[in-house]
Amino acid sequence: MNRLIAALAACLCAHPVLAESHMPDLGGREVVIAVENAYPPLQFVDPATGKAIGWEYDALTEIAARIGITPVYEAISWDAMIPAVSDGQFDMGMTGITIREDRAEMVDFSDAYMRSEMVMLVRGDEERFSDAAGFAADPDLLMAAQPGTTPFYVGVYEVLDGDEANPRIKLFETFGAGVQALRTGDVDLVLTDGTAGAGYVEASDGALKIVGETMGTEDFGFIFPKGSELVAPINAAIAAMKADGTLDALNRTWFLDYKMGE
Repeated sequence: MNRLIAALAACLCAHPVLAESHMPDLGGREVVIAVENAYPPLQFVDPATGKAIGWEYDALTEIAARIGITPVYEAISWDAMIPAVSDGQFDMGMTGITIREDRAEMVDFSDAYMRSEMVMLVRGDEERFSDAAGFAADPDLLMAAQPGTTPFYVGVYEVLDGDEANPRIKLFETFGAGVQALRTGDVDLVLTDGTAGAGYVEASDGALKIVGETMGTEDFGFIFPKGSELVAPINAAIAAMKADGTLDALNRTWFLDYKMGE
Protein backbone atom coordinates (compact mmCIF):
# COMPACT_ATOMS: atom_id res chain seq x y z
CA MET A 1 0.00 0.00 0.00
CA ASN A 2 2.78 2.45 0.84
CA ARG A 3 4.38 1.76 -2.52
CA LEU A 4 1.06 2.44 -4.28
CA ILE A 5 0.64 5.76 -2.46
CA ALA A 6 4.19 6.77 -3.34
CA ALA A 7 3.63 5.86 -6.99
CA LEU A 8 0.43 7.90 -7.15
CA ALA A 9 2.18 10.88 -5.57
CA ALA A 10 5.00 10.66 -8.10
CA CYS A 11 2.51 10.61 -10.98
CA LEU A 12 0.73 13.64 -9.55
CA CYS A 13 3.95 15.66 -9.32
CA ALA A 14 4.94 14.69 -12.86
CA HIS A 15 1.56 15.62 -14.38
CA PRO A 16 1.25 19.40 -14.85
CA VAL A 17 -2.56 19.48 -15.00
CA LEU A 18 -3.03 17.37 -11.90
CA ALA A 19 -0.22 19.13 -10.05
CA GLU A 20 -1.72 22.55 -10.75
CA SER A 21 -5.02 21.48 -9.17
CA HIS A 22 -3.05 21.15 -5.93
CA MET A 23 -1.45 24.60 -6.12
CA PRO A 24 -1.30 26.60 -2.89
CA ASP A 25 -4.21 29.03 -2.56
CA LEU A 26 -3.34 32.25 -0.74
CA GLY A 27 -6.90 33.53 -0.89
CA GLY A 28 -6.27 36.73 -2.83
CA ARG A 29 -3.56 37.96 -0.49
CA GLU A 30 -2.14 41.34 -1.51
CA VAL A 31 1.55 41.15 -2.42
CA VAL A 32 3.44 44.44 -2.76
CA ILE A 33 6.13 44.08 -5.43
CA ALA A 34 9.07 46.42 -6.03
CA VAL A 35 9.75 47.08 -9.73
CA GLU A 36 12.18 49.22 -11.70
CA ASN A 37 10.40 49.40 -15.08
CA ALA A 38 13.64 49.97 -16.96
CA TYR A 39 14.63 46.52 -18.21
CA PRO A 40 12.90 45.63 -21.50
CA PRO A 41 11.48 43.25 -22.37
CA LEU A 42 11.22 41.98 -18.79
CA GLN A 43 9.63 45.17 -17.43
CA PHE A 44 9.41 48.65 -18.90
CA VAL A 45 7.05 51.52 -19.62
CA ASP A 46 5.49 51.20 -23.06
CA PRO A 47 6.35 54.47 -24.86
CA ALA A 48 3.11 54.28 -26.82
CA THR A 49 0.76 53.94 -23.85
CA GLY A 50 2.71 54.91 -20.73
CA LYS A 51 1.73 51.59 -19.18
CA ALA A 52 4.21 49.31 -17.38
CA ILE A 53 4.36 46.00 -19.22
CA GLY A 54 6.71 43.12 -19.94
CA TRP A 55 7.60 39.47 -19.48
CA GLU A 56 7.70 39.65 -15.68
CA TYR A 57 4.33 41.41 -15.45
CA ASP A 58 2.71 38.71 -17.57
CA ALA A 59 4.45 36.02 -15.51
CA LEU A 60 3.18 37.55 -12.26
CA THR A 61 -0.35 37.76 -13.65
CA GLU A 62 -0.17 34.05 -14.37
CA ILE A 63 1.39 33.23 -10.99
CA ALA A 64 -1.27 35.30 -9.23
CA ALA A 65 -4.05 33.37 -10.94
CA ARG A 66 -2.50 30.04 -10.01
CA ILE A 67 -1.80 30.66 -6.31
CA GLY A 68 -4.39 33.31 -5.45
CA ILE A 69 -2.48 36.53 -4.83
CA THR A 70 -3.20 40.15 -5.76
CA PRO A 71 -0.05 41.92 -7.03
CA VAL A 72 0.43 45.60 -6.18
CA TYR A 73 3.39 47.22 -7.94
CA GLU A 74 5.54 50.06 -6.61
CA ALA A 75 8.43 51.57 -8.58
CA ILE A 76 11.85 51.93 -6.96
CA SER A 77 15.40 52.44 -8.21
CA TRP A 78 17.60 49.39 -8.73
CA ASP A 79 20.21 50.32 -6.13
CA ALA A 80 17.51 50.64 -3.45
CA MET A 81 15.53 47.53 -4.37
CA ILE A 82 17.44 44.70 -2.68
CA PRO A 83 17.98 46.61 0.60
CA ALA A 84 14.30 47.65 0.65
CA VAL A 85 13.07 44.11 0.09
CA SER A 86 15.56 42.83 2.66
CA ASP A 87 14.16 45.32 5.19
CA GLY A 88 10.61 44.13 4.55
CA GLN A 89 9.42 47.34 2.87
CA PHE A 90 8.13 45.14 0.03
CA ASP A 91 6.86 41.57 -0.09
CA MET A 92 8.79 40.84 -3.25
CA GLY A 93 11.02 42.40 -5.91
CA MET A 94 11.59 41.79 -9.62
CA THR A 95 13.66 43.33 -12.41
CA GLY A 96 15.72 40.57 -14.00
CA ILE A 97 17.66 39.99 -10.76
CA THR A 98 20.58 37.60 -11.06
CA ILE A 99 20.66 34.88 -8.42
CA ARG A 100 23.94 35.34 -6.55
CA GLU A 101 25.32 34.10 -3.25
CA ASP A 102 26.12 37.56 -1.93
CA ARG A 103 22.58 38.74 -2.59
CA ALA A 104 21.17 35.57 -1.05
CA GLU A 105 22.69 36.71 2.24
CA MET A 106 20.25 39.64 2.21
CA VAL A 107 17.15 38.20 0.51
CA ASP A 108 15.60 34.87 -0.39
CA PHE A 109 15.37 33.99 -4.09
CA SER A 110 12.72 32.07 -5.94
CA ASP A 111 13.78 29.26 -8.21
CA ALA A 112 15.17 30.54 -11.50
CA TYR A 113 12.51 31.51 -14.02
CA MET A 114 14.96 32.39 -16.81
CA ARG A 115 18.57 31.87 -17.83
CA SER A 116 20.42 34.44 -19.91
CA GLU A 117 23.91 35.22 -21.20
CA MET A 118 25.84 38.49 -20.83
CA VAL A 119 26.46 40.38 -24.08
CA MET A 120 28.06 43.65 -25.27
CA LEU A 121 25.56 46.23 -26.52
CA VAL A 122 27.04 49.00 -28.71
CA ARG A 123 25.92 51.55 -31.27
CA GLY A 124 25.06 50.19 -34.68
CA ASP A 125 27.95 52.02 -36.36
CA GLU A 126 30.60 51.01 -33.82
CA GLU A 127 33.82 49.92 -35.58
CA ARG A 128 36.54 50.74 -33.01
CA PHE A 129 36.18 47.43 -31.18
CA SER A 130 34.37 44.16 -31.65
CA ASP A 131 35.13 42.29 -28.43
CA ALA A 132 36.00 42.82 -24.77
CA ALA A 133 39.75 42.88 -25.38
CA GLY A 134 39.39 45.57 -28.03
CA PHE A 135 37.28 47.71 -25.70
CA ALA A 136 39.72 47.31 -22.80
CA ALA A 137 42.70 48.26 -24.98
CA ASP A 138 41.34 51.72 -25.83
CA PRO A 139 41.49 54.01 -22.77
CA ASP A 140 39.14 56.54 -24.39
CA LEU A 141 36.20 54.14 -24.48
CA LEU A 142 33.60 54.33 -21.70
CA MET A 143 31.14 51.81 -20.27
CA ALA A 144 27.73 52.43 -18.66
CA ALA A 145 26.62 50.38 -15.66
CA GLN A 146 24.39 50.38 -12.62
CA PRO A 147 26.29 49.97 -9.34
CA GLY A 148 25.96 46.56 -7.71
CA THR A 149 24.61 44.80 -10.79
CA THR A 150 26.01 41.76 -12.57
CA PRO A 151 26.95 43.88 -15.65
CA PHE A 152 28.89 46.22 -13.36
CA TYR A 153 30.98 43.41 -11.89
CA VAL A 154 31.48 41.72 -15.27
CA GLY A 155 32.65 45.06 -16.66
CA VAL A 156 35.05 45.60 -13.77
CA TYR A 157 36.54 42.14 -13.49
CA GLU A 158 36.13 40.50 -16.90
CA VAL A 159 36.48 43.48 -19.26
CA LEU A 160 38.58 46.04 -17.36
CA ASP A 161 41.26 45.87 -14.67
CA GLY A 162 39.34 44.86 -11.55
CA ASP A 163 39.25 48.41 -10.14
CA GLU A 164 35.67 49.17 -9.12
CA ALA A 165 36.52 52.90 -9.15
CA ASN A 166 37.84 52.79 -12.71
CA PRO A 167 36.83 56.13 -14.29
CA ARG A 168 35.97 54.38 -17.55
CA ILE A 169 32.81 53.05 -15.89
CA LYS A 170 30.05 55.66 -15.84
CA LEU A 171 27.33 54.90 -13.30
CA PHE A 172 23.62 55.36 -14.00
CA GLU A 173 20.63 54.87 -11.74
CA THR A 174 18.67 52.84 -14.30
CA PHE A 175 19.59 50.48 -17.10
CA GLY A 176 17.51 52.53 -19.54
CA ALA A 177 19.51 55.66 -18.74
CA GLY A 178 22.71 53.82 -19.58
CA VAL A 179 21.31 52.69 -22.92
CA GLN A 180 20.23 56.25 -23.69
CA ALA A 181 23.77 57.42 -22.92
CA LEU A 182 25.03 54.81 -25.35
CA ARG A 183 22.69 56.06 -28.05
CA THR A 184 23.80 59.69 -27.59
CA GLY A 185 27.51 58.83 -27.58
CA ASP A 186 28.18 59.62 -23.93
CA VAL A 187 29.38 56.04 -23.42
CA ASP A 188 30.49 53.34 -25.85
CA LEU A 189 29.36 50.07 -24.27
CA VAL A 190 26.55 48.66 -22.16
CA LEU A 191 26.85 45.13 -20.80
CA THR A 192 23.51 43.38 -20.43
CA ASP A 193 21.95 39.95 -20.43
CA GLY A 194 21.15 38.67 -23.88
CA THR A 195 17.39 38.84 -23.46
CA ALA A 196 17.26 42.55 -22.65
CA GLY A 197 19.98 43.28 -25.20
CA ALA A 198 18.04 41.53 -27.94
CA GLY A 199 14.97 43.58 -27.03
CA TYR A 200 16.85 46.86 -27.36
CA VAL A 201 18.46 45.84 -30.66
CA GLU A 202 15.12 44.76 -32.10
CA ALA A 203 13.55 48.10 -31.18
CA SER A 204 16.47 50.28 -32.30
CA ASP A 205 16.01 50.09 -36.09
CA GLY A 206 19.73 49.56 -36.55
CA ALA A 207 20.91 52.10 -33.97
CA LEU A 208 22.21 49.35 -31.66
CA LYS A 209 23.87 45.98 -32.13
CA ILE A 210 25.50 43.19 -30.11
CA VAL A 211 29.19 42.39 -30.63
CA GLY A 212 31.70 39.88 -29.30
CA GLU A 213 31.16 36.59 -27.56
CA THR A 214 28.85 35.97 -24.63
CA MET A 215 30.36 36.27 -21.16
CA GLY A 216 28.82 33.41 -19.25
CA THR A 217 25.31 32.75 -18.04
CA GLU A 218 23.10 34.07 -15.28
CA ASP A 219 19.86 32.85 -13.74
CA PHE A 220 17.08 35.28 -12.86
CA GLY A 221 14.83 34.97 -9.81
CA PHE A 222 12.31 36.96 -7.80
CA ILE A 223 13.48 38.23 -4.40
CA PHE A 224 11.78 38.20 -0.99
CA PRO A 225 12.58 39.16 2.60
CA LYS A 226 14.46 36.37 4.35
CA GLY A 227 12.13 33.64 5.53
CA SER A 228 9.20 34.77 3.37
CA GLU A 229 6.33 32.30 3.17
CA LEU A 230 5.72 33.41 -0.43
CA VAL A 231 8.79 31.61 -1.78
CA ALA A 232 7.35 28.08 -1.76
CA PRO A 233 3.99 28.95 -3.41
CA ILE A 234 5.68 31.01 -6.12
CA ASN A 235 8.23 28.25 -6.72
CA ALA A 236 5.32 25.84 -7.16
CA ALA A 237 3.80 28.14 -9.76
CA ILE A 238 7.12 28.56 -11.59
CA ALA A 239 7.56 24.77 -11.72
CA ALA A 240 4.06 24.30 -13.13
CA MET A 241 4.61 27.06 -15.71
CA LYS A 242 7.84 25.40 -16.84
CA ALA A 243 6.11 22.03 -17.10
CA ASP A 244 3.10 23.19 -19.11
CA GLY A 245 4.95 25.46 -21.52
CA THR A 246 3.79 28.81 -20.14
CA LEU A 247 7.33 30.15 -19.67
CA ASP A 248 8.24 29.15 -23.22
CA ALA A 249 5.14 30.94 -24.49
CA LEU A 250 6.13 34.11 -22.60
CA ASN A 251 9.59 33.92 -24.13
CA ARG A 252 8.10 33.74 -27.61
CA THR A 253 5.76 36.64 -26.92
CA TRP A 254 8.34 39.04 -25.50
CA PHE A 255 11.59 38.03 -27.21
CA LEU A 256 10.33 37.13 -30.67
CA ASP A 257 6.88 38.59 -31.34
CA TYR A 258 6.78 41.87 -29.42
CA LYS A 259 7.95 44.99 -31.23
CA MET A 260 8.55 48.04 -29.04
CA GLY A 261 6.65 51.11 -30.17
CA GLU A 262 4.08 49.18 -32.19
